Amino acid sequence: MKRFALPRTGVAAAASVLSLALATGCSDSGSDSGDSDKAAGAKETTAAAKALSSTELEKLIVTTADVDGYEVTPTTAEDFASSKEEVKVVDEKCAPIAYVLTGFAPGDSAAYLNRQVMQAAEEVEPSASSSKSLEDMTDEELDDAMENITGALDSTMTLVSLSSYEGEGAQETLASVSDAVEGCASGFTATAGGETQKFTKVASDKASGSGDESVAFAVTVDAEGSEVVVKGEVVRHGSTIATYYSISLASLTGEPGTGTGDYDIPAEIITAQAAKLS
Repeated sequence: MKRFALPRTGVAAAASVLSLALATGCSDSGSDSGDSDKAAGAKETTAAAKALSSTELEKLIVTTADVDGYEVTPTTAEDFASSKEEVKVVDEKCAPIAYVLTGFAPGDSAAYLNRQVMQAAEEVEPSASSSKSLEDMTDEELDDAMENITGALDSTMTLVSLSSYEGEGAQETLASVSDAVEGCASGFTATAGGETQKFTKVASDKASGSGDESVAFAVTVDAEGSEVVVKGEVVRHGSTIATYYSISLASLTGEPGTGTGDYDIPAEIITAQAAKLS
């Protein structure tokens, strides 16, 4: 699947949702700048900040053991554009958003890595219908199967990434994302791997308030005539930036009202990652 192509409707599409290309936005809700003295102190501290290496980030990024009820797995190369150079944004000020949504660091980082996080499937007792085709199921077995599918669609899939920066790079990166919220409010268009995706709206969302600074966002995506809202947040922890973007699996079914963005990035994921960076 091309990095920019939003998955088509249906349960099969939900399995590959994170290969939906660019799909969030940015906003500046929940940032905590503090008073001028605090800001000056932070600037002085980050001016001398050293970027973490890929090996160090590997030890800090969230794992399955850190988030109860979730499974954390590496992303695969085919899920994302192969390089930032492949990502072309019509309006350059919107590029930080596009980078986050294609699995890249929002700024000029020294090191970067990401992970896919999804709610773990509930363990269920094997049933008589587990090996049956839909045609062979009784009405009761079919109802049970549909309930399992519906339960899965109530969850979200989230991409968590860490990137590290020298000096004031992390502060500058977060500022560029914040600036893109206002500048890209009416949407933008981006292309990767020959596929073009239109984002019709970028709106602010309530940030978690974790880290030193945080910016939350929601972007409306034009998905073959339907609107899908994807959520994201960018958080600075010293010289390291943590980014999150999530999509509700229900929004991929094509059912009316499911793509409206009535969900949040799971707070437990952000809390777990913040704890490892504190």
